[in-house]
Amino acid sequence: MLKRLLARSLLLLSLGLAAVACQRQAPVQAPVTLAEDAASAGPARHVSAAPVTEMAPADYLKTTYWPTAELDAGQAWISCDYDYAALGDGEALGALTFFAVVDALTPCQPKGVVRVRYEGKIDAGFTALMQRLSAIADRMEIPVRILDISSSGGHVEEAIRAGDSMADQRWAIWVREGSYCHSSCVLILAGGDTRSIAGEVGVHRLFRDQSMATSRAELSAELKDVSGQVRDYLARNGADARIADLMMTVANRRLRLLSEAELREYGLSGSNAVQDDLDRIRVTRSCGEDFARRRDAWLRAFEGECLEPGKAFEVLDECGRALEPRFGFPDAKCPGQSPTADRRGLLPAVDSAGLLLPLKPVVQKKSADVARK
Repeated sequence: MLKRLLARSLLLLSLGLAAVACQRQAPVQAPVTLAEDAASAGPARHVSAAPVTEMAPADYLKTTYWPTAELDAGQAWISCDYDYAALGDGEALGALTFFAVVDALTPCQPKGVVRVRYEGKIDAGFTALMQRLSAIADRMEIPVRILDISSSGGHVEEAIRAGDSMADQRWAIWVREGSYCHSSCVLILAGGDTRSIAGEVGVHRLFRDQSMATSRAELSAELKDVSGQVRDYLARNGADARIADLMMTVANRRLRLLSEAELREYGLSGSNAVQDDLDRIRVTRSCGEDFARRRDAWLRAFEGECLEPGKAFEVLDECGRALEPRFGFPDAKCPGQSPTADRRGLLPAVDSAGLLLPLKPVVQKKSADVARK
């Protein structure tokens, strides 16, 4: 009896070890990527398929011990100003360590504004960059966050991860003059709170990096799952599913540039439709349906007349407030809910009388102070 039990145990152990060995030897499926397109300027850069060690965005708030991550397919600069034409893009971010990010954002704390200029591919390093900047901006109470991007695309899965993370943090996104947002970069646009576009936005067919497909059927099967992920992502961020169709039909060697009208129609420019719905629900609940309708009309006017990449904070504020009387704001019954009062990422707050409130006073914190927060 004892021999039979021992033999059975040895058999189960050997089967378990064999299963582990098979799992170790099983090839890891490469992330889906959108190819480098001929229309993108600059040299092609390799997009690393190696993921950064997984860490939930909220966990970045709890510890200073962050997994190793690098910007190996792009560069980032940190600025505390809007006017890139006059003031440039700020200081280069040399590392993604906790203290490097703290030091980079510390000058932005008194102003309450951070703008990150990113040039390069969408990969795990980019996702880590945006999650880590968001975490430190939260710790430093920096409310206005802008991604000023120029990218020819990269990994679809990382674009979805980064976009979802940015949606939770309500980032504004700029594609300024001379910049471009191609391929999987359009998914980043979908996750933005507001999108100001003066450069190029384009899409083309996705493919799996290091694909082993030998037939159309095999290639279609490879892309079926990620196509579903893209559609779900677009839906929860208020963007049109037709973008996913373009990612499956436009030839990879071509680039389908989207017109200004298409960007609006597909939900990739201006304010995010889902966020607008959330804001509208909140405003309707507290101020009524008529107030909400007038607020929507103000928002359309603001997007058409005020929202441009690179405009100074003060100019946006002045433009938005100048529009308010046209739509009956400030409202006597609900003065604290005027449109400019809740445009996080664009405009400062106002008090119940409609007067501009200064940013919350903060004391400059050293890295160690932020770490203890």
